[in-house]
Amino acid sequence: MSDTAKKMDSESAKSVPSATDPEVESSIPEEQVFDLDASELYLNRELTWLEFNKRVLHQAADERTPLLERLKFIAIVSANMDEFFMKRLGGLKQQVGAGVTSLTVDGRSPQQQIDDCSQVVRDIETQMRENYHQVTQLLEEHDIAILGYDRLSDEDKTYLREYYYENIHPLVTPQSIDPAHPFPFISNLSLNLLVLVRYPGNSDKTSLTRIKVPVGAGIPRFLKLKDRQHYIPLEYIISDNLDMLLPEMEVVSSEVFRVTRNANTERSEEHADDLLSLIESELRDRRFAPIVRLQVQKDMMPVHRGMLAAELFLDEENDVFEIISMPAMRDLFEIASLDIPELRDPPHKAIDHPELCDSRNIFHIIRERGPLLLQHPYESFGTSVERFLKEASIDPKVRAIKMTLYRTSSDTKVVDYLISAARNGKQVAVVVELKARFDEAANIRWANRMEEAGIHVTYGVIGLKTHSKIVLVVRNDYSGIKRYLHIGTGNYHAGTARLYSDLGILTNDEELGRDATELFNYLTTGYTQERRYKKLLPSPKMLKYALLAKIKRERKLHSEETPGLIQFKMNALEDVDITRALYEAARDGVRIDLIVRDTCRFRPGIPGLSENAQVIGIVGRFLEHTRIYYFQNGGEEEYFIGSADAMKRNLESRVEVVTPVSDKKLCDELRAILDTQLNDQRSAWQMQSDGSFIQRQPNSDAESIGSQQLLIQAAEKRAKQAAKLIRGKKKRHIRRNAFVSK
Repeated sequence: MSDTAKKMDSESAKSVPSATDPEVESSIPEEQVFDLDASELYLNRELTWLEFNKRVLHQAADERTPLLERLKFIAIVSANMDEFFMKRLGGLKQQVGAGVTSLTVDGRSPQQQIDDCSQVVRDIETQMRENYHQVTQLLEEHDIAILGYDRLSDEDKTYLREYYYENIHPLVTPQSIDPAHPFPFISNLSLNLLVLVRYPGNSDKTSLTRIKVPVGAGIPRFLKLKDRQHYIPLEYIISDNLDMLLPEMEVVSSEVFRVTRNANTERSEEHADDLLSLIESELRDRRFAPIVRLQVQKDMMPVHRGMLAAELFLDEENDVFEIISMPAMRDLFEIASLDIPELRDPPHKAIDHPELCDSRNIFHIIRERGPLLLQHPYESFGTSVERFLKEASIDPKVRAIKMTLYRTSSDTKVVDYLISAARNGKQVAVVVELKARFDEAANIRWANRMEEAGIHVTYGVIGLKTHSKIVLVVRNDYSGIKRYLHIGTGNYHAGTARLYSDLGILTNDEELGRDATELFNYLTTGYTQERRYKKLLPSPKMLKYALLAKIKRERKLHSEETPGLIQFKMNALEDVDITRALYEAARDGVRIDLIVRDTCRFRPGIPGLSENAQVIGIVGRFLEHTRIYYFQNGGEEEYFIGSADAMKRNLESRVEVVTPVSDKKLCDELRAILDTQLNDQRSAWQMQSDGSFIQRQPNSDAESIGSQQLLIQAAEKRAKQAAKLIRGKKKRHIRRNAFVSK
């Protein structure tokens, strides 16, 4: 078992508006009443997200995890740390620069959060380095190695030098740093060498040169030696062959450094004449955004370290991080993806949804068999969601397709099917979110491509991100116009559908269809948020109030005879009002089960307040991304799925969609998912009352199988049962034909 997460500091309190219900409050004995505004009751958003990364990093230390998967988890955490500096610490530094001193609900100022987070980040990097050395040593036992130049033979060095000269050397551009050559622009997340050279015949004359390591655009970070799985980082190769770039110069030192720039460059949309141009300007701004972190080689000369910090306008003490082992460990994905089955998780192939094994028209299947619950990555995205769009694009009875697009990928066929639909004369409208962080440029390209094909492309409502995942297909059925829907928790992205756990529902529910029509009319015009929805719970107008009302209702319905139960599964629980409402429900005796992937403000196990609540986090081979909201409701159970986490931004400044799931079979499937994860003893972490986490440990062989593996097995069982049923139908069909022929 790894070390448990450190306890969160609880500093000065902050008063926030109370959401306490006087009716219920009056029934609580006075000595048990807690001050729900007290800062110590709320965990910090940034610190709990970092603690999640500690849990992910633990996978790299866990001997039960295959070796290449352990390397993958190191790469994931490295990439997450880059994003944390770009998004979260970058934003906090902006607040400090603007003179913001107000405290968060957990009692921290922006500067306090920066200080606390910086220490945790350094702890994570130390653990990451230790894990890296341990895993690479174990990989060498399988003859897989990441080597330095000191371990290469002369023959290997000659091979690498020749390969480098032919394939990479022409891409490398040295830039001098001297009075005639000002300090060069350093791009975000680039890997660089700072080279000190001495002029020949003049021992007193030296100069600095910056060399950008050209990783990307087809150039790998790790070059493979011939005939074996031995790899050399590209920066080592460049550094050892500097005579090609700097002939006749004496190389005194070659030191690695890397910068991270702030990604928070959003401009106000209020007065933007062209949203597309605004986003393109933001992307240009981000390229030149202030630097928030400088990573330098541990043994870099102090004068060089100080010079870089000064040139990049950084505080050398707080903004400079030493690299003790390998920089940019996110590139380890290259090694982790090696096709060596014995060092990887068992291969996983998504099954076809049992109800969609039928080759008939998908709209007939939905109409006849009722709503279908899709479980990704256990069930195939291609044969469900993409099939839904493909058949809609060619079905002569389909009149219109409307959908939201937050993120997609080049290997996703969604855009191709939408373009095909437009060319087939169908009305196609797509709401593209141009401000999906780090996917803005890709979304601009998708939008332009779709517009050129005649698709009606809009960019949502000013001031609100469109984060909902919904497709509406309008079809002229035999009985008139009918609406078919897909509503999901994940993006329309084939890549993440193989790696993220998500849910979706295919349905032709009439009221949901009408609600979806209202939603798209709002998204494409921005007119009138106050629309009437019978079933859908969209944000920002309805969802938060609905969740608070349902939590309040659970409190009122709770009794010793019929105890209340609330169960949420989500990525993050950050919204203060939702957290406070859950505290109130737990204090009243309602059982609270929370499955939260990362950020969580709620503290379970506080005597007299949240002792009957639990928070667990699941870490496994797939990224948990599903959102499920469950309320026992006095026996009239309610299940909801959708795109929204319980975060202030999701509930108040995004257009999200959460849908009820009422079909009993689908509710049983959701119940199985919740129960499987709540009972997980292999990959679940239990939050303690101080906010730290302890990994659960299995007590038997049966408990040693994690929830994700159990869900894989359940999906495979469904596939076998469906195949058996199909074979049975074919046999009966053959027998009937034989009987007729007689």
